[in-house]
Amino acid sequence: MSHPHHLRLPSPAGPPLTGHLPFADAPGVPDPIEVTSRWLTRGGRPWFPVSGEFHYSRYPAGEWEEELLKMKAGGVTAVASYLIWIHHEEIEGRVRFDGDRDLRRFAELCARHDLDFVPRVGPWSHAEVRNGGLPDWVLARDCAPRTDDPVYLDAVRPWFAAIAEQLRGLDRAHGGPIVAIQIENELYDQPGHLLTLKRMAQEAGLSAPLWTSTAWGGVRLPPDELLPLYGGYTEAFWTEADGGWPDTCRKHFFFTHQRDDEGIGSDLRPVSVRGSEPDVFADRFPWATCELGGGMAVSYHRRPYVDPDDIGALGLTKIGCGSVWQGYYMFHGGTNPAGELSTLQESHATGYPNDLPVLTYDFQAPLGEYGQYRRTYHELRLQHLLLADFGHLIAPMESALPERRPEGQFDRDTLRWAVRGDGASGFLFVNNHQPYEQLPEHPETSFTVEFPSTGGESTLPSVPVTVPSGAYFCWPLRLDVAGLRLEWATAQAVCTVDVDGRTVLVLAATDGIAPELALDTATVSALHTPTGDVTPVGDRLLVTGLRPGTDALVEVDTADGGRVGLLVLDAATARTAYRGRAWGAERLVLCGDGVVFDRDEVRLHGSGTATSFAVLPAPERAPVVDGMTAEAVADGVFTRYAVPKTPAGEVSAVEVTLVRAAGPAPETVTGVQGRASAPGYKYFDTVAAEYRVEVPDALPPGTLLRLHWSGDVGRAYVGDTLVADQFCSGRVWDIGLDRLPAEALRAEGLRLRVLPLHAGAPVHLPEQARGERETAAVTHAEWITGHTWSVRAG
Repeated sequence: MSHPHHLRLPSPAGPPLTGHLPFADAPGVPDPIEVTSRWLTRGGRPWFPVSGEFHYSRYPAGEWEEELLKMKAGGVTAVASYLIWIHHEEIEGRVRFDGDRDLRRFAELCARHDLDFVPRVGPWSHAEVRNGGLPDWVLARDCAPRTDDPVYLDAVRPWFAAIAEQLRGLDRAHGGPIVAIQIENELYDQPGHLLTLKRMAQEAGLSAPLWTSTAWGGVRLPPDELLPLYGGYTEAFWTEADGGWPDTCRKHFFFTHQRDDEGIGSDLRPVSVRGSEPDVFADRFPWATCELGGGMAVSYHRRPYVDPDDIGALGLTKIGCGSVWQGYYMFHGGTNPAGELSTLQESHATGYPNDLPVLTYDFQAPLGEYGQYRRTYHELRLQHLLLADFGHLIAPMESALPERRPEGQFDRDTLRWAVRGDGASGFLFVNNHQPYEQLPEHPETSFTVEFPSTGGESTLPSVPVTVPSGAYFCWPLRLDVAGLRLEWATAQAVCTVDVDGRTVLVLAATDGIAPELALDTATVSALHTPTGDVTPVGDRLLVTGLRPGTDALVEVDTADGGRVGLLVLDAATARTAYRGRAWGAERLVLCGDGVVFDRDEVRLHGSGTATSFAVLPAPERAPVVDGMTAEAVADGVFTRYAVPKTPAGEVSAVEVTLVRAAGPAPETVTGVQGRASAPGYKYFDTVAAEYRVEVPDALPPGTLLRLHWSGDVGRAYVGDTLVADQFCSGRVWDIGLDRLPAEALRAEGLRLRVLPLHAGAPVHLPEQARGERETAAVTHAEWITGHTWSVRAG
């Protein structure tokens, strides 16, 4: 039985509102940033930024530059970071911007690598930090924090002045990277205070074309003064242990036009706010985001396990819903710094509803606490490559929903799809994935999209297909590629690259669906395909039977004398694609590990899975890898180069010695809102299982100790110093050896202490962690060693 799906795009709306907001870029900048009511522009062109959160004060300063380059290679164009007040001024009057707190150096590194910077200046940040980032000495004053109380403002004013001094000369007027400044965070009912903070920041000397505010929870903002930014998470650590998967997270896997997520931060505000009008700003502001979940933190009472496809599906769905700014929290994990007066994590001890680990803030992010590449990074990079080349087309396109769509959030049977279109062209989005509850496949599926501006319609594929369970994808409709009109493709547009004067559009096949290309005959003078068939169908040429891969290049001579290629990679290979400037030209690099582009050098971060990399177009001479000319072989239209084999990139077993078996699990203690509290320190000295790990001297830099374990809470010590910790959530526990005090480590070794979880503990565990939760054990461990190859021009 056939299941056709139909959507008629609305006629193009009139021009958006412009000039109605008091946002102005610095005079004379070559690429002025402006805000319309529906999208952002830069240099007069629609602009679709991708921002990723990275907290510099939670990461070693010596590694910032490489991590920023990883983010850039992942498609991030703007780096957002909370400026966490308590990290800089834990002791009143002693404001620190040294070492890992060097805000200016971090911003300058962003500028050096053409990354925009978005400081989120607070003063209250949340960020799962002690007091939400407010120093204890501020709270000790007789004042009402987060209000216009003069005593509170007197404390904030010098902090803003210190930030402004650090960022002096880094604004847009001086060629700097600061494109936006966020005021406060999640303050939903104090529009006057938000305006006061903005004026104070401006008076201190802070400047940016965009001033932003988080907008979830039915927020009230001072009219037109702050650009509202939204969010959406696949899971939540801040909800109840027994609450199941929150409905506010479930809704993000549907195509809707509701911007607000009333669930974010709902543990810190009155419940009544959750039902507030969600789209109050829709007529004057575009749909921009700053907190699409790049992962999720783990609290003691609730420990989500986030699958990479959850993040990939959420990100793609938000583009289909109408987002014009993809902002991820977190994109890079980190570690809380050691406090001088106390620990610096959010906890019941400071009146917050959630106990967080003392040190780890990994967040299951695309790039982990120690810079680990996660599959999430590769899923999102595929989408960001699309936005880098086609975001200027997508941003002005309106999101249109079909008439037949899910009846509610518990409808798992109706196909979820939408189109971003401008009346003449568009992109078709499908999401058939959500966490926890598998969505069914959809057999015999086809789509028909009507285009009112030009007339006619596109029906695809040529023969109905089965949309697999778990699939999420975006297919182009009527896309112009250097004079060739691609009527549609059942493969996702990735990016373009110039090869010998030919524009090559790279597409990613969708697993389980045969790729087809439909070309407008009027734009084609000649066509060659390596496999498959070319069939005239009306005014189109239909290419079928392609075997996706590195050789699946359809070559087209266009009617206007141009040359275009359509390269269809298989889904797995497409997720190894990076694009960047290397050896004098923009190139596509395929590598199963990490790739960064740094001026005249490309660096490959290997974890042992990749033994080579492929390049398109190939450089004139074979590149030099770690000082040796690389051997080259053909790989379809790519040239593949071997990397020298090294001892790194291998996994080796670790000897873990049990020193003391675990005693009885401690009784659970509850704290704020009746939620389970993390066990006290005393239990780690008395009932925790203890293991000793001997760390060899010869391990290469960047080595991780990977622990497979079960139980409740794990803590690692060098001597008496806590160096790493985790709440068990079914994930491996990585510890970066480079972060450990080397001399003490050699002298005293590494001790692991693991507590069992009490059988009756009111703690939500994901399925991955339920098997041995009452057994405190490190079952096995390994050293994960990597290698970084330097690749230079030959």
